[in-house]
Amino acid sequence: MVTKRNLPSTQRYLHVSEIRDNTIVMDDGTLRSVLLVSSINFALKNEDEQNAIIGAYVNFLNNLSFPLQIVIQSRELNIASYIEDLKRKEKEQTNELLKAQITDYIEYISELVSLGKIMNKRFFVIVTYNPLSDSRKGFMAMVKELFNPAGSLRMKEAKFIRLQKELSRRVDSVISGLTSVGLNVAELDTQGVIELLYNSYNPDTSVNQKIDNVNNLRVK
Repeated sequence: MVTKRNLPSTQRYLHVSEIRDNTIVMDDGTLRSVLLVSSINFALKNEDEQNAIIGAYVNFLNNLSFPLQIVIQSRELNIASYIEDLKRKEKEQTNELLKAQITDYIEYISELVSLGKIMNKRFFVIVTYNPLSDSRKGFMAMVKELFNPAGSLRMKEAKFIRLQKELSRRVDSVISGLTSVGLNVAELDTQGVIELLYNSYNPDTSVNQKIDNVNNLRVK
């Protein structure tokens, strides 16, 4: 029997019950979807464009009837694999002039990165759905979910599908609102969610040890 005391350190504090069908099921029975969102160089916009962006964003916020979480992930840019790919092309290049240019480019990029930390930023919006906050539910149904939320979700596929539909409505609403601001939005699939959590909680290990495709993972 595995208890909280016996769990690995990260898993002990990561309150995720399961990840399925692009959805995170928390151990309190709430659901999460993760959206990857692009950025806008606001400073390069003219005044009219800036006002339009602000107005669209304010309208988006005013139309929300549920909480959102905005996460900015900042990581030092790792170009090791890019440099290795360039070195491979350098060795394969038969044209001496092109080979010399690739060599100079490798030295330039390596020196540029060594002069200062170049950070790579990614922006995420976490959309949540809490079954207990649904006013349409009866009191006894809410009580049952309160005492055994995650277990109930795992046991009843039909129930999970129903809750996921409620979450999907929120996701569609958020995507529509952010798109109106001029942002590009993509919902992470199951593989993307797993990789995000893995990279976030294992920043050093994930650099050299990539996670396998979810379809190849075998749970015993």
